[in-house]
Amino acid sequence: MTKLGEMGALARKAARTLAVLGPEKEAALMKAAQALLAHEEEILMANREDLVAGEEKGLTPALLDRLRLTPERIASMAAAMEEVAKAADPIGQVLLGEKRPNGLQIQKITVPLGVVGIIYEARPNVTSDACALCLKAGNAVILRGGKEALCSNKAIVRVLCDALTGAGLPLGSLQLVEDPGREAARELMGLTAYLDVLIPRGGAGLIRAVKEQAKVPVIETGVGNCHVYVDESANLDMAAEIIFNAKTSRPSVCNAIETVLVHSAIADKALPLMARRLSQKQVELRGCPRVRAILPEALAAIEEDWATEYLDYILAVKVVDSLEEALDHIARYSSGHSECIVTESYANAQRFLQQADSAAVYVNASTRFTDGGEFGLGAEIGISTQKLHARGPMGLQALTSHKFLIRGSGQVR
Repeated sequence: MTKLGEMGALARKAARTLAVLGPEKEAALMKAAQALLAHEEEILMANREDLVAGEEKGLTPALLDRLRLTPERIASMAAAMEEVAKAADPIGQVLLGEKRPNGLQIQKITVPLGVVGIIYEARPNVTSDACALCLKAGNAVILRGGKEALCSNKAIVRVLCDALTGAGLPLGSLQLVEDPGREAARELMGLTAYLDVLIPRGGAGLIRAVKEQAKVPVIETGVGNCHVYVDESANLDMAAEIIFNAKTSRPSVCNAIETVLVHSAIADKALPLMARRLSQKQVELRGCPRVRAILPEALAAIEEDWATEYLDYILAVKVVDSLEEALDHIARYSSGHSECIVTESYANAQRFLQQADSAAVYVNASTRFTDGGEFGLGAEIGISTQKLHARGPMGLQALTSHKFLIRGSGQVR
């Protein structure tokens, strides 16, 4: 048996124990959160190794920001773990209860998924988030982070595993694939004997590779080609602020916008206002010919710009003649993550809410709110952009399945 096979078998064994635990999960996660704080310097030292290597490899400032840990970020990681630990247990909830005419008593209850595999890129905080969410939902988890964050992830997992096993959770509850090679990733994607579901969290390339190569069920997350449409009735100052926030507050995350669509009736006023605000963060604009006629400094957009998740200070901009044209553009290029309309028209807002087919659709608010915590769901494993099993921010409930319990008194059919 390969190393990954051994990890899968150990995870499957651990999952059977985790599935029947109750308050023990909360106690273990609280100890794990405290361990992050207690071992802060150890984790930061490992993270510095990753940052130095990333700088040498020429990672962009945005990607380095995703990779970087600070005392404040570690404190946030610990706080997120504690929040998950204190959340209501999602397992054993009765979804349906019915007594049939033949006397059978039928219940539908929530149960863990089993063993969850997560493949993700250079965000070390995902390691603790995934651990907390999966374990709270009674699942064992096998993590495979990006090579850019390998030192950080190894340190975090070592600290968490020591705390979890010390609190009585079974070996194999949390494991990390330390081999950063592609062959190990392919083997994990084919671990059908042990993995119940695989969740990729990262850029478009990673998501596409997992979808194409995985033999286990996949929940697609993360790719965020998000849009803001500035309607002809929009408050232009509001639009400029929403666009500035949605693009520049953290451009490297999936709920940042990548394209702005502006109605032609207000483009002459809206585009210069937007450009002045974005220039404060040196955002590179790539526009259609009508945009460049108003903003000569904008670079010429090409077809692939409309479909690109930049994760950087780059924004594609297009002038459209109607809400219908904006919706058509979004339908063609969106990844199904988050869309926003800025408008003072109730009718246009309602139409946009109904017809923009994404996981989160906004009126007059930044797409940066697409987040489990902001939605009141607690920590999240990712943002699902598909429709089956889970959609939008994936909190604890998204990491459960269900089964039926049938109690009889000798009935036969």
